[in-house]
Amino acid sequence: MSDRGGLSLGLGPDLGCWQGRALAAFAGGAAALSLPPFDLWYVVFPAFALIAALVAVAPDARTAAWRAWSAGAGWFGVAMHWIVQPFFVDAAATGWMAPFALILMAGGLALFWGLAGWLSARIAGPGAGRALVFAGLATLSEALRGHIFTGLPWAEPGHGLIGSQALALSAYGGSYGLTLLLLTLSATSAAIFLSRGPLWAGLPLAVGLAIGLIPLTPPAPPPAADAAVLRIVQINAPQHLKWRSDMMPVFFDRGVSLTASAVGPLGAPDLVIWPETSLPQILGQSDTARARLAEASGGAQILVGGQRYAGVEARNVLAHLTPEGDIAAVYDKHHLVPFGEYLPLRGLAERLGARWIAQQLSGGYRPGPGPALIDLGPLGRAFPMICYEAIFPGYIRAVDRPDWMVQVTNDAWFGSFAMPYQHLALARLRAAEQGLPLIRAANTGVSALIDARGDLVQTLPMDTHGVIDAVMPVALPPTFYARIGDWPALILAIFVTLSGFAVARRRLSH
Repeated sequence: MSDRGGLSLGLGPDLGCWQGRALAAFAGGAAALSLPPFDLWYVVFPAFALIAALVAVAPDARTAAWRAWSAGAGWFGVAMHWIVQPFFVDAAATGWMAPFALILMAGGLALFWGLAGWLSARIAGPGAGRALVFAGLATLSEALRGHIFTGLPWAEPGHGLIGSQALALSAYGGSYGLTLLLLTLSATSAAIFLSRGPLWAGLPLAVGLAIGLIPLTPPAPPPAADAAVLRIVQINAPQHLKWRSDMMPVFFDRGVSLTASAVGPLGAPDLVIWPETSLPQILGQSDTARARLAEASGGAQILVGGQRYAGVEARNVLAHLTPEGDIAAVYDKHHLVPFGEYLPLRGLAERLGARWIAQQLSGGYRPGPGPALIDLGPLGRAFPMICYEAIFPGYIRAVDRPDWMVQVTNDAWFGSFAMPYQHLALARLRAAEQGLPLIRAANTGVSALIDARGDLVQTLPMDTHGVIDAVMPVALPPTFYARIGDWPALILAIFVTLSGFAVARRRLSH
């Protein structure tokens, strides 16, 4: 087997150190355009094929690691550029931190890709086999990233396919299955290109494009005749105003007014859903606010985001209120955002001199006991997720299968350009994985109703206030992924790695 394809385009040993890294970073950044708000999902296959080829022809493990890391830095730098936004909410105090946050985020997360590149070069010599080894190991490294240090399964390569018809395949392989599919097709293209030249290298990419374009499942069935009527409320409280004492009553009054707005053709709502932390008072001291909300809801049950104290511990909660405004159940958010809702190793931060950050987060939240269900009687059992928790696919398997899912969130911290749309895409992925409808109430957007195929039924635009009146979509039977989880995709990733190793060994024996 020869590497004539790579050599013909200058991807061989003569490719300079910095040229290889720059090309990898460019490919990673281009691949990130597959994510919202760009949604150019079709660029992700050729971009990752180039990344796989660059790693495959690297002359040594160090070069392979640097190229893979550079690709990751380009990917995360574009995909997660929104990480700078929270620092500009109070720009005078924290704006200077923004570029450092982006550099550390992109460079740190790219280490997982660098590890995959280094290991692939240690396992397989330069050539086609290494491209496949890299595809398998990169998938496994993404699974590691999703779990280690509390996990951050955001902006995985497979998420670039959520905007395509390939989303339907998440019902079988989940997020890691999409990542493995993407990386394997891209690496196969690179392997063919390196071993046989460009003539057939486009075939795997064409397969990927076909998977993305051709509907793979029928639409979700229509709602049941007696389906519950929902009212999703989007209050639109900008983060820099949300907690100002003079504005908190304004935003609460707006939410009450939206809740009490005229009933549409669907009739009075059975369930009203408000976003994360939208009650202006601590839950235990909110009798008046809850009474007003109940009156505005006109006899509907209510799910509302708020805050409460469990002893001296502050909790971020989703409360289930009866039609009379009484507290029927409370779900405490259990997976908090590091550095946003709590400071990991706060004592260490103080010793290292980061006293200002430690002081700012000294009154942060404490985690709840874990995943739970909220029983709403005739409306079924809901699986609640507060904000960031919806990016984790595995928590729902800790409880009995619910009838539907609900996410309340406040994405106002992160601007209006990219993060809210990426967060919405991950909610779509959760719905498609489980075959369950998902209700999403977001403070500034994007509020949405998502059916059990992951398709958007209705949405509200960013930075507007309003309501969604809709009926509950029907749930589907448990999907293969809902029953089995991530193990099939991870086992297949190991198989792809071993297949690449076998190809590399066969090349050495010739």
